[in-house]
Amino acid sequence: MISIIVAVSEDLGIGNKNELLWHISEDLKRFKRLTYGKTVIMGKRTWESLPRKPLTGRKNVVITDIPHESFSDAIAAYSIEDALGKCKKEEEIFIIGGGSIYNQFIPLADRLYITHVHKKSPADVFFPKIDPKIWEVVEKEEFAVNEGSPVPYTYIIYERVRKIPNRRSE
Repeated sequence: MISIIVAVSEDLGIGNKNELLWHISEDLKRFKRLTYGKTVIMGKRTWESLPRKPLTGRKNVVITDIPHESFSDAIAAYSIEDALGKCKKEEEIFIIGGGSIYNQFIPLADRLYITHVHKKSPADVFFPKIDPKIWEVVEKEEFAVNEGSPVPYTYIIYERVRKIPNRRSE
């Protein structure tokens, strides 16, 4: 199963200058809980943005377009297919960013774990639009401003209801 996990602003912004748009403690704890013990796939810029590398307790796969590039404590992959080939087929794989990686994986994804932050923040990277004809809400939970959250947000899990044609197989 391929799952995407991301926090998005009201206009689907996900990052600015290779940094997250906000720090929501409870959301980061949820990210760790969901991805721990699993494989996480990310692009090179996301890898570079991590404060501590690798993400502990997870198999880290980093996609790069530079042939033979390697990463300390992570597995290098040179395409989407190569990254998936380095994962166990029976496990849930988490796609953790960035923008280009999300765009390439969304046609292949089975589930989306989206934190919808109810705020706009300046962003230079955006998540693709979530088409309600393709994705259905299976779980939804609202969070107000509190000690662990400087902004209100809604946590939604979407599951694919309809496959879209895979551009890679055309």
